[in-house]
Amino acid sequence: MTTKPKKPRTKALTSSERVRLYRAKKKKAGMRLLQIWVPDTRSPKAKAELRRQARLLARAPDHEEVMRFLESHYEDWDK
Repeated sequence: MTTKPKKPRTKALTSSERVRLYRAKKKKAGMRLLQIWVPDTRSPKAKAELRRQARLLARAPDHEEVMRFLESHYEDWDK
């Protein structure tokens, strides 16, 4: 029975080195990194702003039209 020769142990990579290698691999595969900041809907400030905007929309003259538009596209978001 033959065994494979053992590879010499290499130093463990740091988390930043692992991230760098992962990103390089993705870039080589034709991907690009995209990071975005979005409102934290768990925060009381964001919730208050969403309520404010919803009240404004409810009073808008074209409220029904806007709601129909949003609802017609909602099915696409759920897929």
